[in-house]
Amino acid sequence: MVAKQARDCTPTPSRSLVTHNYAAVAFYTGGRSRVELNGEWHLREGDVLLVPAGEPHRTLEAGRPEFWGLSFCVPCFAADGAALILEPFERVRDGGAAVVHIPSGRCAYLEGLFRELEEVGREPRGRSDTLEVVQRSLLTLILAEVDKASGADGVVRASGGGVAALALRFIERNCLGPLTLSDVAAAVGRSPAYVTTALTQATGRSAVQWIVSGRMAEARRLLLHSDEMVDVVAERVGYADATHFIRMFRREHGATPAAWRAAQAPGPRRKHSR
Repeated sequence: MVAKQARDCTPTPSRSLVTHNYAAVAFYTGGRSRVELNGEWHLREGDVLLVPAGEPHRTLEAGRPEFWGLSFCVPCFAADGAALILEPFERVRDGGAAVVHIPSGRCAYLEGLFRELEEVGREPRGRSDTLEVVQRSLLTLILAEVDKASGADGVVRASGGGVAALALRFIERNCLGPLTLSDVAAAVGRSPAYVTTALTQATGRSAVQWIVSGRMAEARRLLLHSDEMVDVVAERVGYADATHFIRMFRREHGATPAAWRAAQAPGPRRKHSR
């Protein structure tokens, strides 16, 4: 999770909708854009675009936009009891506005948070454990500011949400524990086949793929920011069998968890296993 600033850039308009397995935020400080995401939105200075994980979107037009952007793993935050910071994204999934306008008096503060998050991302990786705590705190402050602004705009959360949105929300909150497709289907009151079809059509990924994606993202975070043994990491991301976890991780990343961790670290780490 690193904030990045884009200046005087002109993204190429996309012909097709795309989805990501992460949530994203873009805070515009200049220029303009026209984006499709649950409708069509015109973005200008002071606007924040919220893109929930799995939500189809595309850029329709860009006029030299300048913005701060960041992306983050949703299950990684939900796992630590920080689900409340995800409320702005849930409102978008439920049909609410994907764009929030920040009051002019708060823009400098919000940009300062993005700038600080960018600076933290440049710190030496040897302090990664401490730096991650700071990054998460800054992200929380950014989303809290957006949430406050959405209330000031009078944006009312829509009720309900489709099966795909409900299923994805449930997966994001529970994928780091024992979770199967049948569990997801039972949670939304539909059959496993129905849930798989709905999610695949809406996001391009099946329920099982979303479960694996969330688990792998948290596994990467733990491998990078902790010294926990691979067996422990496996259990913390929902795999009772460490061998199965290693096989899944290698299939997704082309290396075992221990090899991936060693490749990321600038120096030796302790308590490696497997």
